[in-house]
Amino acid sequence: MLDFLGSRTPQAWFEQAPAHLDELLIDHANCEKKAAGTALSLLYRYVDKPDLLITLSRLAREELLHFEQVHEYLTRRDPRNVITMSPLLSNPVAYFSAEYGLHRSLPFYAGGLGFLAGDYLKECSDLCLPLVAVGFMYPEGYFRQQIGDDGWQENLVESINREAAPISKVMGKDGRQLVVQVPLTDPPIQVAVWKVAVGRVPLYLMDTDVEINDPWNRGITARLYIGDLEQRLRQEIVLGLGGVEVLKTLGIDHYLLHLNEGHAAFALLEPIRATVSTGKDFAAACEKNINTTIFTTHTPVAAGHDVFPFQLIEKYFHSYWPDLGLDRDAFFQLGIHPEKPEAGFNMTAFALRLSGCHNAVSKRHAEVSRKMWQSLWPGVPEDQVPIDYVTNGVHVPTWIEPKIKLLLDKYLGADWLDKHDDPAVWQLLDKVPDTELWQTHHWLKVKLIDAIRERTRQRWANGNASTSIMLTGGAFLEPSVLTLGFARRFATYKRALLIFQDLERLKKHLKDRWRPIQLIFAGKAHPADDPGKRLLQNLVNLARDPQLGGRIAFVEDYGEQLAQYLVHGVDIWLNNPLPPFEACGTSGMKAGLNGVPHLSILDGWWVEGFNGKNGWAVEHDASSANPENLVI
Repeated sequence: MLDFLGSRTPQAWFEQAPAHLDELLIDHANCEKKAAGTALSLLYRYVDKPDLLITLSRLAREELLHFEQVHEYLTRRDPRNVITMSPLLSNPVAYFSAEYGLHRSLPFYAGGLGFLAGDYLKECSDLCLPLVAVGFMYPEGYFRQQIGDDGWQENLVESINREAAPISKVMGKDGRQLVVQVPLTDPPIQVAVWKVAVGRVPLYLMDTDVEINDPWNRGITARLYIGDLEQRLRQEIVLGLGGVEVLKTLGIDHYLLHLNEGHAAFALLEPIRATVSTGKDFAAACEKNINTTIFTTHTPVAAGHDVFPFQLIEKYFHSYWPDLGLDRDAFFQLGIHPEKPEAGFNMTAFALRLSGCHNAVSKRHAEVSRKMWQSLWPGVPEDQVPIDYVTNGVHVPTWIEPKIKLLLDKYLGADWLDKHDDPAVWQLLDKVPDTELWQTHHWLKVKLIDAIRERTRQRWANGNASTSIMLTGGAFLEPSVLTLGFARRFATYKRALLIFQDLERLKKHLKDRWRPIQLIFAGKAHPADDPGKRLLQNLVNLARDPQLGGRIAFVEDYGEQLAQYLVHGVDIWLNNPLPPFEACGTSGMKAGLNGVPHLSILDGWWVEGFNGKNGWAVEHDASSANPENLVI
């Protein structure tokens, strides 16, 4: 039966096809639609051939009938598949991000930005949205955190085993792993391409650790957010220019380009360069590009916006900007912040200028962003600066604990997950008996504390920790005690130590005989952030203080698995950064999803999420001379 084929279908295809049936059917439907469209276009070309016209007409009807049949079947399988039939989205959205938090087996994330990108891909898969993602395969990941006896964060490197990780090589026509050259780099930079199947969404990962590259080039993608400034620029060149080239090589013609933060902003240049090569000038090419680009900014913190010295930009782009029809000054102008023209090439300013749609990640963050970047639109009132907002969310199936889901299935209906965007669904929460909810929560709290104790035991068993580290790691935690959780990146503006400001008052609560509380902290400081490391060290030293009754714990090496335990099991989720620097903050959403109330500064998503019944709002007293002074 296979003799008519040019080559036999590989057995691996038959093995994989049942697990990707929706993808195959969607592709089949699009092929039927394309065939019908081709037949119709030929009808208008060969008007002088009546016999051919009849044949083409019949062919078009037949292909459209097949399209309707596949479409009907897809809709029966899952109504959400109908989204992919939109002619507007027949080509995928290309999503670029420097990090993706998918699973602990793939440590390609540093924190919230990565988890958000990972959740974005999962949600697009669930909704059957046509999306393709691009990022890096970091063999050394971010870093493993270990706390030394002095409380200082130690950064451990642990290389990923590529052969054992849930990634696959993308194969070229020669039967070997696909290797793509990054455009206009000298010496040439080559990237090997890997793939992760995030449900229906393909995530392509670039890896510069290939033999053809020299040692410096091989190290470009070694680890996330590499410290060396020049290497960091090279990393962003590879992500932007190289990522577009990978999609081009794979034959993926994307409809929209979506950039997650400024790290991938150089991707904006390649479509412009392609248009200029057809004879259009730079302005016309930009106009065309602007209509198909989206840029999401994630932080109001200045350190979160990459700025590179002009001499480095010139070093790597002096042979590139002539292809855009620009000279040195015109190219530099694309990345200059008008308020800080001498600072260097600002990647966020660059992305905002060359993209058509800009969004912040919460209503409050949009207000802050419009103020931050107003100077890019001189003469435009602040409230009309074209930066809108789409408030971040979380992927519910990833972050909800199975026991909580079973409880909601029981009282909200087994299909509540498919309808969780409908407010009417959540009105049914009142049906959940308090006793059942509390029993489930208490079980999860015991699970959390058992997990922390096991981590502590394993660290002790490995023989590389002192008794002091064991005690501060959570050995004294008790399931019966009211537990507050604080887990996020240890940057100074996150104010991890704010709760210790009135230490004597806190001691009374921690050591109360009848109603004690305990605090669990987790999070990493950036390897280059010494103030953040000192903040973490101060916390560890506080946890050692016997006067605090062993009620303070710092759990090292915060990652996806520990995050799951914490948002499932603590009693209250604590969030108190210095306003207005919390762009959104999704950890509280994950906790709330599992029935954990939120205690937070009125900043980020909590401005929209707080309704007076689902937690507590902490308002910042802007009139006070002391920025740490808070009023509840």
